[in-house]
Amino acid sequence: MKISGFTIARNVIKYNYPVIESINSILPICDEFIVNIGDSSDGTEALLKELKSPKIRIIRNRWDMSLKSETLSQQTNLALKECKGDWAFYLQSDEVVHEKDLSRLFSLMKNNLNNQNADALRFYWLHFYGSFYRYRIDSGWYQKQDRIIRNNNTVESYGDAYGFRRTDKRPLGRVNTGCFIYHYGWVQPRDLMMQRRINAEEIGFVSLDDKKTKKEYEYGDLGRFPPYFGSHPKAMAEIIIKHSMSVEDLKRIDKEFWWHPAKILRLRYKTFNRVKQRID
Repeated sequence: MKISGFTIARNVIKYNYPVIESINSILPICDEFIVNIGDSSDGTEALLKELKSPKIRIIRNRWDMSLKSETLSQQTNLALKECKGDWAFYLQSDEVVHEKDLSRLFSLMKNNLNNQNADALRFYWLHFYGSFYRYRIDSGWYQKQDRIIRNNNTVESYGDAYGFRRTDKRPLGRVNTGCFIYHYGWVQPRDLMMQRRINAEEIGFVSLDDKKTKKEYEYGDLGRFPPYFGSHPKAMAEIIIKHSMSVEDLKRIDKEFWWHPAKILRLRYKTFNRVKQRID
């Protein structure tokens, strides 16, 4: 069995994507890793070349922004075409996998290698928001999606590359992994988060009104979101410890939830009860 990892990257330094941590989080179980780099103005390619692993292969493409939200799926599919593995493991540049899940994921791929009904392996999502200890589970934030697909030219990325579908339009045959994808795209300094939102609007991913084009993004009271008590991937340790908003939020959580069993046991857990909140 051969496993390919793949991702796309563009201006990851400018917008603070943890792409190095993302790649390193699954590299141990990959036989190769394809990185599709878009035209960048911030040294993205030089950064990725610092990864010295012989498993990593860089390809380059110019992103066609006229495709708007479909730009990401087009570039994802270009990277997928370069994959040679039986399975292709896709991570976006702000998604990370916990090292404790790697052996389980490897076993699931091995055990389903000859299961032709298994087109994709599905993950639960932890969308961290404002703090590394708060996550979104309200309407509008998808809570499960596919990230490992059978690499046989029958599965493709679509839309803004949040998921995959069969090219023949039949439903995907899925195997639930029970594992999390740790999504860190919404844990940024307020000014940088605003820059990222404006950039997304310019590309055509979102539409902002005047209230959302301020100098700083407003996360609001983080206490309205569920707390996360478990561990994070080791790859993210240095980034998390330097994030001041998270440091302060953790103090609040420790004081308010000192009694919580999940906190005491540091369980990697999230509530599955949808929380009604205003969509940002």
